[in-house]
Amino acid sequence: MADKPSVLFVCVHNAGRSQMAAAWLTHLAGDRVEVRSAGSNPGDAVNPAAVEAMAEVGIDISTETPKVLTVDAVKESDVCITMGCGDTCPVFPGKRYLDWKLEDPAGQGVDAVRPIRDEIKTLVEGLIAEIAPAKPGTTA
Repeated sequence: MADKPSVLFVCVHNAGRSQMAAAWLTHLAGDRVEVRSAGSNPGDAVNPAAVEAMAEVGIDISTETPKVLTVDAVKESDVCITMGCGDTCPVFPGKRYLDWKLEDPAGQGVDAVRPIRDEIKTLVEGLIAEIAPAKPGTTA
């Protein structure tokens, strides 16, 4: 892994789970990690309930847009984390793959999305501790 690890979050529509995960990782790790997200079949817009749930914790994802999963995005990432996209993520030797089993927030209201948001935060915190822990003497 490079000095600055790269993480790719992938879900089907890149409209909920992967967007929240990317936002959490960016928010919590800052510039210690390069963050990407994509979808195997991207939606037209980020899930409004995901936008609202993240806004409740002070993270704005309202300007994000779903992006299509590309082979290059996988090649350029050290860690590829899938969230319900099945076998659509290309696999390359030397990459680390994780599959996070998370409920799909599509079509659900903010009350149903909050626990998903919180579960993603916990998973992201564990990932940061493993791949990009804060340097001693820093607060990040």
